[in-house]
Amino acid sequence: MDMQMRADLVRWRLEGQPVARVSVSGARGSTPRAAGTFMLLTASEQSGTIGGGDLEWNAIHQARALLRTGGARQEVRISLGGNSGQCCGGEVTLTLDLPDADELEDVLARLEQARRTQPLLLLFGAGHVGRALAHVLAPLPLRLAWCDSRPHEFGPTIPPGVTVHDDGDWEGLVATAPPGSGALVLTQSHALDSLIVASILERGDFRYVGLIGSATKRRRFEAGFRQIGLPDARIATMVCPIGDRGVRDKRPAVIAALVAAEIVTRFLHPAQDEGTG
Repeated sequence: MDMQMRADLVRWRLEGQPVARVSVSGARGSTPRAAGTFMLLTASEQSGTIGGGDLEWNAIHQARALLRTGGARQEVRISLGGNSGQCCGGEVTLTLDLPDADELEDVLARLEQARRTQPLLLLFGAGHVGRALAHVLAPLPLRLAWCDSRPHEFGPTIPPGVTVHDDGDWEGLVATAPPGSGALVLTQSHALDSLIVASILERGDFRYVGLIGSATKRRRFEAGFRQIGLPDARIATMVCPIGDRGVRDKRPAVIAALVAAEIVTRFLHPAQDEGTG
């Protein structure tokens, strides 16, 4: 469930398009997606996924046949092995239906509720790397707040679900972020970077604090933070450089991909990341 699905569903309803739903109502053993996962379809579009492959391909055809005929809800049990076209080895039960207006309202409400419970990530900076990051991070299961005082820098397209703060009020965002939030700091100014990171480290309850820059920039920032009384243990939580996986490539799209992987492992799934060290 994500903001793109919500945006698609809102648009389809405005256009008056009939919608079908394919839900994983049961899952046993090794399966591509867990029970509760669902996707939505119209006659020509789809949003979400139940796992791809032959399983999804056949489900899409069945759901569109249901759209054409207006038939009743169907349940299909599929063993993912043998002649199924997939070799996961588990078993899934798919439910195909045509939700009515009230049910679609409930889907929208569930998507919005899911969004509210996702962790907040603050992205400071709308330069080349900031723009690339906004588009890469937007589909992830998080709420992205994007801040810069230069409205023209955000570009012509804001990804679905991203909240833009073009007033540059970084202090307000840091102050009101709930505990466990994360931040990526990559503004046009090293002085501003320092102020933002120091403010976050002073709070001490962010799950992730990433700063763009080199090892040299990190050392200079560490020295400055010590001068204002931040303890070494707190300073050590700062991640700088960000996206450091031994790849030396400064193209914004590549940096964004590497940082996105870091956000997944260190922000969205930190316990799993610690367990692989």
